[in-house]
Amino acid sequence: MKKGKGKDAVLRLLQSGEPIQFRQMLKALGVTRDERSYLEEHLEFLVESGKVVKLPGRLYAAAGEGGIRGKLSTHRDGYGFVVPEDGGEDLFVPARYLSEYMNGDLVEAQVVATRRDGKREGRVTGLIQRAVTSVVGRFEAIGKGGRVIPDDQRLGRDLFVAPGDAGTARDGQVVLAQVTSYPSATRGLEGRIAEVLGNANDPEVEVLTVIKKFDLPHVFGEDVLAEALRQPQQVEEEALSGRIDLRGRLTVTIDGETARDFDDAVSVAREGESIRLWVSIADVSHYVREGSKLDAEAYLRGTSAYFPDRCIPMLPEQLSNGICSLNPDVDRLTMTAEMLFDAGGDMIDSRFYTSVIRSAARLTYTTVKRILVDKDSEVIASHAGLVSDLSLMEELSLRLNGRRKLRGSIDFDLPEPQIVLDLQGATTAIVRAERNLAHRIIEEFMLAANEAVASFLEQTPVPSLYRVHENPDPLKLKDLAEFVFSFGYQLKIEEDKVNPAALQKLLLEVEGKPEERLINEVLLRCMKQARYAAENLGHFGLAASSYTHFTSPIRRYPDLVVHRILKRVISEKLKQVDKDRLEARLPETALHTSRRERIAMEAEREMVDLKKMQFMRDKIGEEYDGFITGVAQFGLFVELVELFVEGMIPVATLPADYYVHMEKSHSLVGERSRAVYRIADRIRVKVAAVNEGRKQVEFALVGTLEKRPIAAAPEGESYPVVPIKGKRPKPKRR
Repeated sequence: MKKGKGKDAVLRLLQSGEPIQFRQMLKALGVTRDERSYLEEHLEFLVESGKVVKLPGRLYAAAGEGGIRGKLSTHRDGYGFVVPEDGGEDLFVPARYLSEYMNGDLVEAQVVATRRDGKREGRVTGLIQRAVTSVVGRFEAIGKGGRVIPDDQRLGRDLFVAPGDAGTARDGQVVLAQVTSYPSATRGLEGRIAEVLGNANDPEVEVLTVIKKFDLPHVFGEDVLAEALRQPQQVEEEALSGRIDLRGRLTVTIDGETARDFDDAVSVAREGESIRLWVSIADVSHYVREGSKLDAEAYLRGTSAYFPDRCIPMLPEQLSNGICSLNPDVDRLTMTAEMLFDAGGDMIDSRFYTSVIRSAARLTYTTVKRILVDKDSEVIASHAGLVSDLSLMEELSLRLNGRRKLRGSIDFDLPEPQIVLDLQGATTAIVRAERNLAHRIIEEFMLAANEAVASFLEQTPVPSLYRVHENPDPLKLKDLAEFVFSFGYQLKIEEDKVNPAALQKLLLEVEGKPEERLINEVLLRCMKQARYAAENLGHFGLAASSYTHFTSPIRRYPDLVVHRILKRVISEKLKQVDKDRLEARLPETALHTSRRERIAMEAEREMVDLKKMQFMRDKIGEEYDGFITGVAQFGLFVELVELFVEGMIPVATLPADYYVHMEKSHSLVGERSRAVYRIADRIRVKVAAVNEGRKQVEFALVGTLEKRPIAAAPEGESYPVVPIKGKRPKPKRR
């Protein structure tokens, strides 16, 4: 290789295909020993100039379509995806390029290839910030040291503990290990035991494991508690100054049986054909002052987290269950959204103000249902003074719901599991959580208040936090259209977009059909995740041009922020300097609270999954009806009809055949037997194994109960397509 030809030769070589190792480059370019140092210097120059990407293992690749900054999400099998911070399609990264990186790391990546299906493949080019600083898992003693087997399988590696760093940890205990050294080409993940959580099967340790794994702040500091204790437990007279007195109005709270903190109270009145609605929300901002220790702790937590047996609150109990909770028969400070709706459910007037209320009753969803739906004479008699107002609430909620549906708001009606525990914290049953008319009444009122506040703040105008939900990804929309077509339904997509009304129409078409739940769930997976933003991007799912969170300041920090902004606007105390400060701070607040919400949701899901696994421990060998919820190359995902427990049938356990994965039609097809297993098919399964470590139930196929009709194959797909792992039948000898 001559020096004058070095630049063009290197770039031509790298642009011709896959990344190339330095040693291979030497051979391909005919570099002599004397020219080697020149090539190294020139490669460094190309990397610094952004024309070439240097990858782990001395691999080099031509720069792609620009660097991507995002969070690395890894699978337990080793591969991963970089989720771009600024949105867009995830970038696939093969396992062999992730040996030095871990799940959750903030990284820079480079696109190096685009596959035939249009999906991009890339490599991680740099580490920005480590996500994992500690590991929760089971300790295995090895000599005077040992290893920690992580509870989070996405880490993809054990943590090694050097002799002398195990502390008091004993074999089999659950521990928290502090990372001291991250993986590299020559070393594994290393750390020291920082805390022993206890024995694995202790229910308290199980909860603590999830708390530590997701780094949920769960203990209030003494300074925070001291500040909470200084708050009054009764409304003081001076606090009433300037507030509108609603104590003369019949106002009630409607919540679940186990609720202890009451954010919202509602009241209604008929005005001709119109109905006036008062939604009064706990004025948490009066007690949690901006910049206080309580405020800093609430911001850190971002949200309350709800486990089957407890709540990890955003605010101390003295506030959340005390002075901020809208308990019955006591005065409480509130922020009120007063709205007037016409006969068609359109809002024709609104105003917002600080107020004081006195709730007349603490009602439960069950009680309201027994009054309005069951017409229970005994319950009606004991709540005689409330029946008329509750009936008016029902009428208004139906108007509001009809109006939302008319504009295309999407209503998912997916069953939610409710975990029933005994006094020791063990799972005794998994039942369907009830969602009745009373739930829908409160839901419609809260949606209306949130939308009204968002519209008011946007029109003021003033910087604020919005709850945004962007349009689905075009590729996922295309897959969704093909999926529902296999059931005989059509979804109209124009210019890579879909109207929310078209999705709502689809949900109405499948209502009551066997495939209803599956299509609901697939549609939900197609959606982007709602988040907080300082910019109003609209809410696709609600078909709302402007939406925020205002109604739950006891358990959500963004609501508290919106209260503070609204209060300043209506008191006319918002100055330009305040607007400038909000514009500077709100983007970070939105990012942080969105992140805390996702973490809390993951922790809640993990706790529910753990309780499900425990419930299935003694069910080995028992048979259940289920339906196929997903199809993959390695097997079938199945959810039990009665128990809401999902498990997997490995492809290797299906009847002997060579199975083909029909990706677009979501099915596995036996090449010899022509047996077809498709998403939504009803089947009978037997519980074969429960792997609590992997949080997975393994099923064995017993038989097929019901198959859905086969529609025409999606465009571009024919049988067979993708060969996968399985036993290919031997050809017959002739």
